[in-house]
Amino acid sequence: MVAGLLVACGRDAAAPAATGAAPAPVSVHIQKVEPRRVPIRFDIVGQIEGSKQVEVRARVSGILQKQFYNEGDAVKQGAQLFEIDPAPYEVALAQARAQLAQATAQVDQARREEARLKPLVQDRAVSRKEYDDATSSRQLAEAAIQQANASIRQAELNLSYTRVTAPVPGISGRSEHSIGTLITTDAAGSLLTTVNQLSPIWVRFSLAQTDLAKLPSGRVGRASPVDMQLVLPGGALYPLKGRLNFAATAIDTRLGTQQLRAEFDNPHEELLPGQFVTVRITAGQRDNVFLVPQAAVVQTEKTSLVYAIDAEGKAQARPVKTGDWVGADWAIMSGLNAGDRVIVDNLLKVRPGVAVTEAPAAAAAPASGQAKAPEK
Repeated sequence: MVAGLLVACGRDAAAPAATGAAPAPVSVHIQKVEPRRVPIRFDIVGQIEGSKQVEVRARVSGILQKQFYNEGDAVKQGAQLFEIDPAPYEVALAQARAQLAQATAQVDQARREEARLKPLVQDRAVSRKEYDDATSSRQLAEAAIQQANASIRQAELNLSYTRVTAPVPGISGRSEHSIGTLITTDAAGSLLTTVNQLSPIWVRFSLAQTDLAKLPSGRVGRASPVDMQLVLPGGALYPLKGRLNFAATAIDTRLGTQQLRAEFDNPHEELLPGQFVTVRITAGQRDNVFLVPQAAVVQTEKTSLVYAIDAEGKAQARPVKTGDWVGADWAIMSGLNAGDRVIVDNLLKVRPGVAVTEAPAAAAAPASGQAKAPEK
């Protein structure tokens, strides 16, 4: 009986000891962080437009007789697009030339009359008034010649305007009128088509004030060292880099943005007006930034946290200030120090003060760059 009581007491004493045993350390992967220099980069949605969007308008009225291009074809500068009936303008040119011939004959007659009266007025055979009238007639006839020459020039211009050409090289638009239509020179009836110049191409976009505040100068200017790239709708990167050719000098008070425009070469006409693309801007660099994988950042209602390991091998929650995404990493602006060991996975089991142990490196999480960056 005594032996049985001793065994029972031993079991009761061992039970509390087993209940108070420390939990096993949580196995995690760790990344040691060091300050780095990272680019200041923004991805912004922009819209493409032709560098020159020209309206081709008629300068003279008349019947539209011919169309020399196919809608949507590339046209060269100076290529003929339409012809307006030239017959009335050919007649007007012939009339102007006839008026010039008549004025020339009147000048010859006036000069002869003036030359005939000049010696007579010196001999007082005719009055001075007759000679002065002859001089005035000669001057009027010479002025009529100038007017006739101007009329000829105007008639030649009007005749040349019946041949409508492309003012710039580019892609032709839809014809606004059918053959046989009466074309007028007012705003409603003079538009014939449009021509869009596609190389170079322009991309319009804007930067919000919150993004501008991240730049050292607080704004973007044409002299700013900005690297411009395009991300096409399918996700591919456009092979040619762009250049900033316009930056507004004031913030749009309605939207709180700075209007910008970039220019890209488009030799193969891959980019078309109206297309939406993502403009990737790299505008300088930021020092003393820590990069941690996206999975290492815990978002709470009030702040963002990462878990670092202290000297005793336990997890500590560190409030941090996050910046932008850099590839598959978060940029940490403050809250970490050089050499901190950050827990990058298994965070559901990690709590402040929990002991952790480093998992083998062979089982590490996927490398940065495999995750998809968020769209802005």
